[in-house]
Amino acid sequence: MYGTTALTPAQAYDGSAQARVGHHNDCFLASPDDYGTYENTAVEYPYLQAETAYLPMGGETCGANPPRSSCPTAMGEMSLFHWSYLNTDYHPDVINGWNTGGCLPGITRRLGYRFALQTGTYPSTSTHGGALPVRLTIRNDGWAAPFNPRDVALVLRNTATSAVYRFPLNANPRLWLAGATATIDQSVTLPAGMPAGTYALLLDLPDPQLSSRPEYSIRLANDNVWEAATGYNNLLRSVTVN
Repeated sequence: MYGTTALTPAQAYDGSAQARVGHHNDCFLASPDDYGTYENTAVEYPYLQAETAYLPMGGETCGANPPRSSCPTAMGEMSLFHWSYLNTDYHPDVINGWNTGGCLPGITRRLGYRFALQTGTYPSTSTHGGALPVRLTIRNDGWAAPFNPRDVALVLRNTATSAVYRFPLNANPRLWLAGATATIDQSVTLPAGMPAGTYALLLDLPDPQLSSRPEYSIRLANDNVWEAATGYNNLLRSVTVN
């Protein structure tokens, strides 16, 4: 529809039609050419691999076709083409085959993005009006990156009063690509009038269109960090403000 040249990183998210139209495979793995989805895989596979780094990709199966529809090829092509969504109701023979083959849990975990905090560096103390440097490394273990905008904020929450202070971070989760590690290295300035006390450190990754809906915030894959009531990820560290 928009030419045969794949979307480039420079074009990604620029608002153009090419940057907004994703892909759907309606007969994934059902035949050598997925029932006519492909004509020349030597050309179309590299094109699709490049495009889907920045666009939605998914679909459904439409019939068992082992070994092509079995776990190894299914997971390999979902990874290659950055799958984010899958119809789990069809085709039942294929889905059941993935279940008995042992790969369905892995597919469920890796569809779309799966962010895991690897390291975090924070000071234990800071001052009113002073700097609070933070450094976070986050790995994307999923097959895709988010294709919609996401905000990123460091949240400080007073452990005595529950007062919350938000500090936007200069990061774009849509560029936290599959299989890669991203680093946030930034210093935020605390308000001069911020009360002294101990503050828990949290990370918020909300949908900017649904910032009041915590269930739409991104949940990190780490254990024991998610707060369903707030949509925050608890970094399990605190800072004392003097």
